[in-house]
Amino acid sequence: MKVLVLGATGFVGSYLVERALAAGHEVLGTSYNPTIDPRDWAAFQDRVVRCDIRYREQTDRVIAGFRPDVVYLLSAQSYPALSWQAPIETLDTNVLGTANVYESIRAAGIDPVVVVACSSAQYGEVQADAIPVKEEHPLRPLHPYGISKVATEMLALQYWSNWKIRSVCARIFNTTGARKSGDVCADLTQRVARIEAGQIPPVLKVGNQDTWRAITDVRDLASALELLAAKGEAGGVYNISGGRTYQVRELVERVVAAARVPIAVETDPALLRPSDEKVIFGDSSRLVARTGWRQEVDIATTLGDMIAYWRRMFGVEERAA
Repeated sequence: MKVLVLGATGFVGSYLVERALAAGHEVLGTSYNPTIDPRDWAAFQDRVVRCDIRYREQTDRVIAGFRPDVVYLLSAQSYPALSWQAPIETLDTNVLGTANVYESIRAAGIDPVVVVACSSAQYGEVQADAIPVKEEHPLRPLHPYGISKVATEMLALQYWSNWKIRSVCARIFNTTGARKSGDVCADLTQRVARIEAGQIPPVLKVGNQDTWRAITDVRDLASALELLAAKGEAGGVYNISGGRTYQVRELVERVVAAARVPIAVETDPALLRPSDEKVIFGDSSRLVARTGWRQEVDIATTLGDMIAYWRRMFGVEERAA
């Protein structure tokens, strides 16, 4: 099977490439603005080509040349916080880029399954009586990133309705793991490792600790996306969410407890967002019923692997030895 991972040098994409190669598939990945360390994709760099999905001629070249059986559409401006500062870039990449990918598929005359990375950010603030949120819940995004993902999903479903391009939309909830940057778990674990390495003072600055998040390990997410490629219904929309929520305060406490040196915790107003969903937690029962997916990696393993990853990056393991 020929597997195309658009966004192979991003966090989730890198795991999908590795897993597809391990399964014996013919794999091609694309990269424009890598969001993971070069060391994390060095092993498959010969399988990666440059492609900025904002430009149709580039998506045409990749898709017509490779003619994939499965496409994972992960290329995006994927940071909600950044979308406040760069709303035009976010919309340009996520919306126009999605349309370019689908137009290239249509022009190539191929019939792949397209698994589209959508987001829990599409829901916005959800009232307590609707949590865990189901796919039928109204979409009321709170920031440009969430808006861009609503448009991404609508485009995917439109291309299925009108052109029968088999689109499966995955509304991805908070996902983390080694290689991740820009989320609360990555920021906390990275800064603990930097403190241990002596790079910054032993003070962990945090934002809003009162929010609650369901968290999925990236390895479980990759499994869910593979199952959707194989078993998802064309035109279907599926939540992929962890099975329980954690208050950010608990995550802070877990990471501080794992540190090798004493660390103080301080709230930094600069880390507070203009708006922030109080609870992000999805109902994944539709995904489970369709594919048999289950969450296998617990939060302790995820955070432990992340701290170990950052310690390796900053040479802390060598110092400890």
